[in-house]
Amino acid sequence: MKINIPFIDQMRHYNGKNLQGDLSAGLTVGVMLIPQGMAYAMLAGLPPIYGLYASTLPLIIYALLGTSPQLAVGPVAMVALLISSGVGDLATLGSAEFIGLAIFLAVLVGLIQFAMGIFRLGFLVNFLSHPVIAGFTSSAALIIGFSQLKHLVGVDIARGKVHEIAISVIENFSEINLPTLIIGLMSIVLLVAAKRVNKKIPGPLLVVLLGIGLVYFLGLSEQDVKIVRDVPGGLPGIVWPFADMSYLGALFPIALTISFVGFLESIAVAKAVENKHKEYEVIPNQELIALGAANIGGAFFQAFPVTGGFSRTAVNDQAGAKTGLASIISAILVIITLLFLTAYFYYLPNAVLAAIIMVAVFGLIDFAEAKHLWLTDKRDFILFMVTAVGTLFLGIEEGILIGVVLSLSMIVYNVSYPHIARLGQIPGETTFRNVERFKNLIVNDNILILRFDAQLFFANANALKSRIKSLLQKDARITHVIVESSAISSLDSSAVTMIKDLEDELSRRNVHL
Repeated sequence: MKINIPFIDQMRHYNGKNLQGDLSAGLTVGVMLIPQGMAYAMLAGLPPIYGLYASTLPLIIYALLGTSPQLAVGPVAMVALLISSGVGDLATLGSAEFIGLAIFLAVLVGLIQFAMGIFRLGFLVNFLSHPVIAGFTSSAALIIGFSQLKHLVGVDIARGKVHEIAISVIENFSEINLPTLIIGLMSIVLLVAAKRVNKKIPGPLLVVLLGIGLVYFLGLSEQDVKIVRDVPGGLPGIVWPFADMSYLGALFPIALTISFVGFLESIAVAKAVENKHKEYEVIPNQELIALGAANIGGAFFQAFPVTGGFSRTAVNDQAGAKTGLASIISAILVIITLLFLTAYFYYLPNAVLAAIIMVAVFGLIDFAEAKHLWLTDKRDFILFMVTAVGTLFLGIEEGILIGVVLSLSMIVYNVSYPHIARLGQIPGETTFRNVERFKNLIVNDNILILRFDAQLFFANANALKSRIKSLLQKDARITHVIVESSAISSLDSSAVTMIKDLEDELSRRNVHL
């Protein structure tokens, strides 16, 4: 098997201008990634240090194998939530068993993605429609945001659905830790302001420094403000990532979900950035191989599953990233932090990490898409809302399952009931058009002309037959039926049999086909 390494091609035409952009972007994203990685590890139910572990080797592997020079791979909120909700049912959050399963999960995700890339199965993600993805993402963002309320207000709240968490906060309102809440709200305001002023401003780093300063100089840790405390230094040790294989059956559905959701998020942002650059092409199957290899390799160094992130990729692009070297520079900055700087995170408030997560994910709530679908396509709006509501009140895994079922159901429906147009003649011309879309067309009362806008095969053959019979029952004057077949590129045996049966049936009614 020939291994494609796009990074080699990027280096063949490397120059000083590229280095300037890569260095600027690598340092900017690296500074952003350190607090974000720690925050997303906390969201996943892991100690914060594991967010830094997941921000080293996976970035380097993707930089070598990925086809998007700007895609910033690493921990992301959506995948972190899936880890927490999925593995959290098998082990206690933060326990040694939980950590082992999360690392084992990275191997499984990597193997699934790598295999999909090798066997060129990237097209499978096309079976999830855009309204379904938007609905799922919007609700998942809400779930992630609400899951961080306990850190933002300083109150211990049990895991649960969004409405259960909201009720718990209201019931425990008197126990809210005011210094924690103030730090969290200040962090949110500063993060939003930094993003609006200039996306290159490292807002997460600023709020981390602010939070550490406030806690240290005001002694807020003595006022029950929860802090990160000891963050072990040094590079991650090499581990055997395969946990107890008895968990394989329970972990596989979670791994499959993360593989698809992670790839969807990654390819969506990679394609969006690609549209701004004409010098390269994002290849979905190679992206699967790169992400798979990143997850497999990272697992041996205690990383949990990673993928491409929206916000960091946008910053990476705006800061001038030209090649995968930018990601390697980001990884080197994280490695330096692990070696020399982890002790400085002792006084970092959990509320700051919660604020970073909440600001990052609430941008994924797609109100504009919901409004657009309501105005343009009510059926897609229903898909959006059913997926969103199902995810919100039933859970992440259930929401994804609903989305997949809805997407496949729509495919089956559209295949089984393709568009069939009744045609009429434009006056003075030999051109025919859809009578429901064009006015003043000539329609002969004795001739029924239908255009079938699909291939004709076993799944939709009866749709054509039923439409013709229905129109004949409504109008006894019809003596001829014409099927305009320019869109029918092939027939299978079921379609041929249907046509013969239809011809026989119409002949008995003295109608010519």
